[in-house]
Parts: sequence; structure tokens; C-alpha cells
Amino acid sequence: MSADQIIVTLIGIALSFLVGWYFWFSRKEAVKIKTADSGVQEALIKVKGGYSPDLLVFEAGKPIKLTFYREETAACSEEVIFPDFNKKATLTPFKNITVELNIDKPGEYSFHCGMGMLRGKLIVE
Repeated sequence: MSADQIIVTLIGIALSFLVGWYFWFSRKEAVKIKTADSGVQEALIKVKGGYSPDLLVFEAGKPIKLTFYREETAACSEEVIFPDFNKKATLTPFKNITVELNIDKPGEYSFHCGMGMLRGKLIVE
């Protein structure tokens, strides 16, 4: 193997590790949601190739209002499912769709698209 081939191979391996780390081990920034004057914790989640933000922190015992705005027409993002609450919603492209939850018990609760490819998490403290 020539020196050029060795260098290209090493760069390829290094880039593979970097991509793997980014997708599987990088820390996600949690967004702490404040309570509005109405007593409701409201969050806007944009949907385009994923959920943004995809990690949200709420207070237990206060109503939660999640507004999803779908910025695409991809089939994967047309539904959001909250398996812990047996709840789901169809997300119409380019429209706000609201999901209301009441979570009294602290914990971590996941949500995902209908195909399971787009994922997010609610942390209730």
C-alpha cells in the first residue's frame, strides 16, 4: 500500500468515527420550557428532518401544550406518537397542530414519528 493510500484510509477511518460520535454520542441541548401566565407550559416544535427542539424539560403537574409546525411534506413526519400516553396526532404540512398533555409523574417520555425515525424526548421534573 502506498503512502497516499494509507493517508486516505486513515482520514476515512477518522471521519467515520467523527460521524458516528456525532450521531450516537454527542450531547443534546435540553430546552427548559417556562410556564406562561395562564399556567400552561407551551412549546413550539418545528418538524423538518427531525424535531427541533427534540429534548424539552417541563415541570410535573402543570398542563403542557406542544405546538408542532411541520415544515416539510415527507411521509415520515406526518404523524407524531406519544406511546406513554397512548396519544398521537396527524401533522398537516405548514400548519400548527397542538397536542395537550397533563403529566403528573416525573420521568422521561419519548415521542416519535409514525415510522420511528424521528425521535424526541420530554423530561418532566
